[in-house]
Amino acid sequence: MTRTSRYLMGLGIALMIVGAGTYKFVLRPEYAQLPVSAGTGLHPKLPPPNATLMPTVNIARPLGWKNGEMPHASEGLSVKAFATGLNHPRWLYSLPNGDVLVAETNSPGTDVTSFKNRVAHAIQGLVGADVPSPNRIILLRDADGDGIAEERSVFLDHLSSPFGMALIANTLYVANADSILSFPYQTGQKVITAPGEKMVDLPSGYNHHWTKNILASPDGLSLYVTIGSNSNVAENGLHVEEGRARIDKLDLATKTLTPFATGMRNPNGLAWEPQSGALWAAVNERDEIGSDLVPDYLTSVKEGAFYGWPFSYYGGHVDSRVTPQNPALVATAIAPDYALGPHTASLGLVFAQDSTLPAAWRNGAFIAQHGSWNRRPKSGYKVIFVPFQNGRPSGAPVDVLTGFLTPDEDHVHGRPVGLALDQTGALLVADDVGNAVWRVSDTQLEEAFPADDATK
Repeated sequence: MTRTSRYLMGLGIALMIVGAGTYKFVLRPEYAQLPVSAGTGLHPKLPPPNATLMPTVNIARPLGWKNGEMPHASEGLSVKAFATGLNHPRWLYSLPNGDVLVAETNSPGTDVTSFKNRVAHAIQGLVGADVPSPNRIILLRDADGDGIAEERSVFLDHLSSPFGMALIANTLYVANADSILSFPYQTGQKVITAPGEKMVDLPSGYNHHWTKNILASPDGLSLYVTIGSNSNVAENGLHVEEGRARIDKLDLATKTLTPFATGMRNPNGLAWEPQSGALWAAVNERDEIGSDLVPDYLTSVKEGAFYGWPFSYYGGHVDSRVTPQNPALVATAIAPDYALGPHTASLGLVFAQDSTLPAAWRNGAFIAQHGSWNRRPKSGYKVIFVPFQNGRPSGAPVDVLTGFLTPDEDHVHGRPVGLALDQTGALLVADDVGNAVWRVSDTQLEEAFPADDATK
């Protein structure tokens, strides 16, 4: 695709946006005026919107990993491939016996047909995201404990853009793009052949944000379910957002789905904070109002709370592209707890209490940042650690795993998505463009107990 073609595609997107809001539009290349760090932390800077006529489209073409290449781990940490040769691995789940489930998945391709979305589809192809959904879950097993999965099998097949997974007793729950299914599970089995039972339908329709994650409640009686919006900022109308942009709670006994928290554009990662016991989520915010807006965020999720989407962001910052507005609802919007930087596409979330990484990495949360397309220069493309004290974020994030983005920012080797801890407490990272799962561990532990066969 030529530079002119890409320009025209970007201009086409802009023309679809003009008239949808009241911002001042100017035709000039748009760059961030602030570093990513300014939009990160407890008190992010939120400059005025800067929605230019030609929205920022700044993509990185995929290279893959070649000749032993891998991401870069921070000092004191080691990284190696837990598994390679996968097919668009997005989400991870560790079973109690140490087996690791990998959702090989992608969009169901049912988004609304529009010029803007056709352009977005072309961009996804350029960044390696436009691949058919494998629609399956792979089981990886590290039977000899060397940190490399030497066994793999197709655990579940013929699913529908699967994403979240949760095991409660002997039942495995899987969140498809349009429903939650349950399957009988016995410890150690490598394949499930039993048909799934539908627990509940999930909002689908266009399925612009199709990923549905699930997390079991501590008592095992319910599931918390993430449901992203059907658009960027309700440009397809509020009627297609019914039941979306929220976290729901599914009562397993009655199969009843009720709203838990709303106004969250695209929540993905879910986890229980170990000290407070509170539910926390990683949420993607909106695009196309400048490289400095809006930061994605990490937040505790309060039952009944409204987090602003689509009418406002970070509390009462009104997004005038959205009409009609709802001032009464905006007045109730609460700001999230911690900003993760604008356009970082923060997805995976794991708290570190059960990790065996060095002590500096034990009290906080790991976040996988898939990486930006709507920011110049780029942001994300790494795994970070947010330190916590007394159950709350307490400082600046620290890089855990980098090197996904090339130094010139023109290409990516891979993009991190889902996170999990393995049976040893090492951090696993799903890389959907690099088609790998990476394993991050304590360097001293690796040196003390080296793998018997690091090449297999």
